[in-house]
Order: sequence, then structure tokens, then C-alpha cells
Amino acid sequence: MTEKDSQLTELKEIRSIMERSSRFISLSGLSGISAGVVALASAYITHSYLVSEGVRKTFEYNNIYISAEKEKEIILRLGLIALATLGVALLAAFAFTARKAKKEGVKLFDRSAIRLAINMMLPLGTGGAFCLALLYHQEYGLVAPATLVFYGLALFNAGKYTLDDIRYLGLSQIGLGLVASFNVGYGLEFWAVGFGVLHIVYGFVMWYKYERK
Repeated sequence: MTEKDSQLTELKEIRSIMERSSRFISLSGLSGISAGVVALASAYITHSYLVSEGVRKTFEYNNIYISAEKEKEIILRLGLIALATLGVALLAAFAFTARKAKKEGVKLFDRSAIRLAINMMLPLGTGGAFCLALLYHQEYGLVAPATLVFYGLALFNAGKYTLDDIRYLGLSQIGLGLVASFNVGYGLEFWAVGFGVLHIVYGFVMWYKYERK
């Protein structure tokens, strides 16, 4: 190895160390794939439930002629499905990311991971509160678009603390959410594409670029 090659190798090592210290790079592509699969399953369950209640075509338009009690029951069921979806997706993401971190010999929870979480929580928390306000005012058709937009903002905001690729996923979610906001009545379909299909595509790309051996 020449002196020039040796210097280039050292520079690459220094760059790798600096990147690891400033960015959370243990995100696994399999986490995105698993989250996407869970989201698609959740969308199917939600669709089936709304069909069984006879409100699949009218719920997002807030054009349902049912009792207030029945409406509250539907909202509660949908909320439970959403919480279960979030819980399962987070557990799967944690498991795959923890496995990757262990394989690479790095800590799962370090300063970069904390910064990543903090920069995601503000948009996500704001979006969650906004969605509750939409539910309160019975603007059901805008809930799915809002979740996509605020989730996209969270990803874009956190992108500087992890792989740059996640910012592109964030921009895709924002764009999809904005389109969905002008197509009320198809929120579940847009939600399935955003949280399901885009996550799977993103996860596969991440796996192919950084984890494939």
C-alpha cells in the first residue's frame, strides 16, 4: 500500500468515526419493511371494520347517519387499531435496529439517537394534537392526510441526525399527505401507500445500500 493509499484509508476511517458520533446510522432497512407490512395489515383491518359497519364510503366525508354513541364506538375502535399498529411497528423497528447496532458493535442509545428522537417528537406531538382536534370537530377526512404530513415533517426534521435518505422519505410523505388533503374520501388508501408501500420501498433501498452483504 502506497503512502497516498494509506492516507486515504485513514481519512475514510476518520470520516466514519465522525459520522458515527454525529449521526444515528444504525437504522435498519428491515425496520422500514416491517413497519410497512404492519401498516398494510392495519389498513386492511380498518377497511374491513368500516365495511362491516356500513360506513366505509361515507365515514371520511363525515356523511354518516348513525347515532352519536355508534360514532364514538367507531372512533374508539379505530383509535385502538392505530395504537396497536404503532406499538407493533415500533417493537419490530426496535428489534431490527437493535440487531443491526449489535452486529456493528455500536451503542443503540447514544447522543445521536437522543437528538434524533427529540427532533422527531416535536412534529409528531404537534401532529397528534392536531389530529385530536380534527376528530373533535368531526373532520375525519383530514386525519389521514394530517398524519402523513406531520410524519413527513418529523422525518425531514430528524434527517440531519441520521442517514440522508430518510429526508427523501419525509418529503415523499409530505407530498402524499398534501395530495390526500385535496382528495378527501380516499384517506385510507393514501395512508396505506404512505405508511405501507413507501416504508417497504424505503426499507428495501436502505437494506440494499447499507446492509446487503
